[in-house]
Amino acid sequence: MTSKVQSLKAFLGGAGRIALVEVAGTKGSTPREKGAFMLVSGAAIFGTIGGGQLEYMAIDKARQMLFSPLEGEMAAERPEGVVSEGTARASSTAAATPPDGFAATLPSRGRETRARLDVPLGPEIGQCCGGRVEVLIRLVDTALAKELVAAADAEQAQLPHVYICGGGHVGKALASAVALLPVHVVVVETRAEALEGMPDTVETSLTPMPEALVRKAPAGAAFVVLTHDHALDFLIVAEALKRRDAAYVGMIGSKTKRATFRSWFLKSADGSEAEFARLVSPIGGDAVKDKRPQVIAALAAAEIMAALVKAGQRQSTGRVPLPEFVTGRAR
Repeated sequence: MTSKVQSLKAFLGGAGRIALVEVAGTKGSTPREKGAFMLVSGAAIFGTIGGGQLEYMAIDKARQMLFSPLEGEMAAERPEGVVSEGTARASSTAAATPPDGFAATLPSRGRETRARLDVPLGPEIGQCCGGRVEVLIRLVDTALAKELVAAADAEQAQLPHVYICGGGHVGKALASAVALLPVHVVVVETRAEALEGMPDTVETSLTPMPEALVRKAPAGAAFVVLTHDHALDFLIVAEALKRRDAAYVGMIGSKTKRATFRSWFLKSADGSEAEFARLVSPIGGDAVKDKRPQVIAALAAAEIMAALVKAGQRQSTGRVPLPEFVTGRAR
């Protein structure tokens, strides 16, 4: 499993000179919120502050700070790639990594170490958001690199868990869809072969008793049940519905399967109507009549994320505070 923290460390350790570009303030409608950030090197980018001309301007300014005019021209000739938060790609000409594991930017004499841009998102730059964004750009040294990693660790520790019980066609498609979201995905299976080919960013768990993992899951988790065995589905869902702190409990299937489960749950599993009412089945809703795995996965992923966001808003007061550069309180 490759986490965002690992990808961030790889970028920091191999991209050479790097600038941190963060949204320090916003007014009105903007593409990203205060605290959003990206990293810019001579040949690669990690993360995003929203794209468009705003991002191009910030990248250009960051690279002016990173390089002298001649170095900037050389950097511009190298292939440039936008790197997602889950992957990292750096220039092959990156500087050697120091012993502490991070490639620190050591500013040369006279080079700017920080800059601010105050950008109106209007016709002047070819954007029509209508708001205004303040962008803070800083060169990354070893200390700031460690702050970035510490913040990523803190953020990762707060990610809600999504348990996908079943690695069949829909399970694989759902794992691929949900892996793109800010969640910790765990695919649970009783069959080893069904766990092959899962995305690198997904955790896998091979167990003869998936329902036991449900009991141990952290509060606020989402459970999606789509195994190869209806009886196993019922056992897992029954266990998940007993978790009053679950953000989402979904089961793949038809209205007939839902009705059969209800009868069994109430008569044989000591379940209640209130608990049963929390079950989402079929997953993804029934507005779109399309049974292709990828379509079901896309609809279910949106449904799951909506449930997690709502649950997170209800519990937001208990979250661990993140470092200043993440919350947008720029120093």
